[in-house]
Amino acid sequence: MSHVLLLRLAAPLQSWGVASRFWRRDTHSRPTKSGVIGMCAAALGLPREAPPGEPDPLSGLAPLLFGVRADHPGKPVRDYHTVGAGRYPLRPRDLVTDHRRAAAAAPTTDAGTGDAFGHHEIEGWYGAPKRIAADPRSGALVSAELRRNAMITERWYLADAAFLVGLQGPDRTWLERIGHALEHPARLLWLGRKSCPPSGQITLDVVPGTLAEVFASVALLPSPTEAPARLRDDRPWAWTESRTPLPGAAPVADQPVHFHADGARHAPRWETRTRVDIHPLARDWNIIP
Repeated sequence: MSHVLLLRLAAPLQSWGVASRFWRRDTHSRPTKSGVIGMCAAALGLPREAPPGEPDPLSGLAPLLFGVRADHPGKPVRDYHTVGAGRYPLRPRDLVTDHRRAAAAAPTTDAGTGDAFGHHEIEGWYGAPKRIAADPRSGALVSAELRRNAMITERWYLADAAFLVGLQGPDRTWLERIGHALEHPARLLWLGRKSCPPSGQITLDVVPGTLAEVFASVALLPSPTEAPARLRDDRPWAWTESRTPLPGAAPVADQPVHFHADGARHAPRWETRTRVDIHPLARDWNIIP
C-alpha cells in the first residue's frame, strides 16, 4: 500500500532554477523534484557523498514518486541585481594580487605614513580580485579575473506562492521520519535558493493512497493574499510523477542522481500534468499560512 507525505512549500519568495547561470538566475513555475529531495536530504543531515562501503545518501529519497499541486502559483518577480563597483576600502591583498589596481592606488598608498596599512579607495573599480591562485612561474598570488565595472545579474522569483507537494512511497515510517526532519532540520532549509527560507509549517501529514488520490482529497492550502470564498472554486494544476511513460506524460530532467560537491547530476523522469477536481468534502487545513 502506498502512502503520501504532504508538504506545504510557501514563502514570500521562492526560486526553483532549472537552467541558471550566474548572470541570469531563472525559476521554474513550481518546485522541482531535485530541489525538494535536496531539501529533505539537508533536513535529515545526509552527506553529499557516502563514505566507502556505505549506501548512497539518496538511496531512500530519490525513488520516491514526486508530485506538486499549485494551489497558489504566485507571480513572477524580476530582480535587477548589481554587485560591486563604486568606492570600497582596499586591502593589502587587493594590491598584491592585482598590479594594475596597485598602480591606480599608488598616489594615495605611497603618500601614506605610519606602520599600518591605511584607508585607501579607488573610485569605480569592482570589489576585490577574484579567482586568486599562485602564478606558475613566480609563485606569487595573482588574480585571474580583473573586472572594473559592476556585475549585473538578472534573478527571477515566485512571489506569494504556496504549493502542496507530495512524496509517495510504500514505507509510512520512512515518510514520517522525513516529515519530522523537515520540522526539526539538521541543516538550514530554503525553497530553491538560500535567500528564500520557507515560512510557517512544512510537514502536513502522511496519508494512504496515491498522489492523484490524495491531491483530490484535501482542500487548497490557505493563502494570506486571497479571499477564502474564491478558493473553493479553483481547479489547481498538478504534476505527478510516474514510473513509466504513461499517455500524456512528458520527460523532466530533474531526477536527482547525486549532489556531489564538484557538481550535481540528474536523470530524466516522467511527469503528467492534470487539473485536480477537489472533492466537495475534502479535508480542510488547520494551519497558519
